[in-house]
Amino acid sequence: MTIDPAAVPLSLSYYTVPELAPPDVVTVAAETGCRHVGIRLLGGQPGRDLLPIMTDAALRRATQKRLADTGLTVLDANTARLTPETDVALFGPFLDIAAELGARHVMASGDDPDEARLTDKFAQLAAAAARLGLTVDVEFVSWFSVASLTDAARVVRAVGAANLGIAVDALHFDRSASRCEDLARLPRDWFRYAQICDAPAGGGRDRDALIHTAVKERLFPGTGDIDLIGILRALPPGIPLALEIPTEGLARSVGARERVSRIVVATRRLLATAFT
Repeated sequence: MTIDPAAVPLSLSYYTVPELAPPDVVTVAAETGCRHVGIRLLGGQPGRDLLPIMTDAALRRATQKRLADTGLTVLDANTARLTPETDVALFGPFLDIAAELGARHVMASGDDPDEARLTDKFAQLAAAAARLGLTVDVEFVSWFSVASLTDAARVVRAVGAANLGIAVDALHFDRSASRCEDLARLPRDWFRYAQICDAPAGGGRDRDALIHTAVKERLFPGTGDIDLIGILRALPPGIPLALEIPTEGLARSVGARERVSRIVVATRRLLATAFT
């Protein structure tokens, strides 16, 4: 399969540059060749865990102006986390602001051992998002109950909503021992974008170690041991790739723009290896 690596849309995710306010994320994304940004609105639960852009209308207007000035768009808004206590109706403001910012997708995760209850909540969230023209994309997270590709696929199949799909995060894919051959067999229209990063082989598999790697220290694509080429080849060709690559140690000495520039170069190099 041949794909022009330069034509694959890249999106700059929140965790890659958490020190930046949303308008500045847009600027750095534009300056480094990305076409989209991801906007973090919630830490997970509706009614709390709010990031400033949820409550600050002036910040939203500034972000929208920066988007208009640069021509970038919002790829996804995150995160809607479904737990036993979650009241899905309370995600209304989150979904409204995601739509206001022009997001295409809403990232969601599930952590409820009662799968029937969790499936019903995903169905409710998908229905609410559909009314605003948004998709809901399930990110399986290796320390949650929806921990693997197989878990996410089971939920999406059970709900059967046209706007419910799966967002593969390369780190969680690897840490959950999900398989590329299983990914390649799933319906192509379930996958609208994916999150890319790299990480060393092994590493701690307890919850604290997994969380630390996920939110603090990932590696640039192609510099670790995840089978990124296998994942990319199993996904629909050309879908947007969200750069979710927190590098807390490097950020102490290298600014956001330079870090993202290096990440983009590494990602394009990996794409060229995978598809040309």
